[in-house]
Amino acid sequence: MRSSLPLLLTLVIALAGLPGAALAQVKVLVATSGETQATLALAGDARRGKEAYGECQTCHRRDASGRDNIGVPRLSGQHASVIIKQLMDIRSGSRINPEMKDYVLEPELTLQAFADIAAYLESLPMVGKLGKGPPELVPRGQVLYDKDCAACHGEKGEGRPELFHPMVASQHYSYVLRELDLIRDGGRGNSNPAMASQLKKYSIDDRRAVAAYLAQLPPPAKR
Repeated sequence: MRSSLPLLLTLVIALAGLPGAALAQVKVLVATSGETQATLALAGDARRGKEAYGECQTCHRRDASGRDNIGVPRLSGQHASVIIKQLMDIRSGSRINPEMKDYVLEPELTLQAFADIAAYLESLPMVGKLGKGPPELVPRGQVLYDKDCAACHGEKGEGRPELFHPMVASQHYSYVLRELDLIRDGGRGNSNPAMASQLKKYSIDDRRAVAAYLAQLPPPAKR
């Protein structure tokens, strides 16, 4: 039975055996249900996740740095809770992503495998070349981000894993710009309505400026 009160879940990500690894505990303060709730409740193993991630490398690269030229996002360093939420939303259809849908529905990808992949991706360092936007738009992007985005995504773009707010710093320019347009136009499916409303007030140059600002931000420090 789904409670009407926010459900406190704990996601324990086991990173034992990896260089510099330690147990990382993420508190999720948002009510969840179904496969999202079930996957968050599992302990992810980064060692198993590395193996399970193998098929993802074709698009997202071995180091999970993504591909700016075809709009594939960087996943390295992203919060495990965010990765799990987005994968489960794609599986359920609440996030519209035809390119990913068949992959996440493969029978061999169990909920445990998704938890493991999320733990592995979160453990990875943020390396590799990043697609950047027009540098002259960065100052304008910073003003807009500080005014409208930082309250949810953090002053340095670090995100809030306990609320499923993704890290947006050091993300490819082309990917951020595409997603901003999808959120504004309702093409993503699982977006926060407040974001869509705010983005409708932005011009194309405003959206390009925010994307350019985020792409040049350095990777936030690990929590």
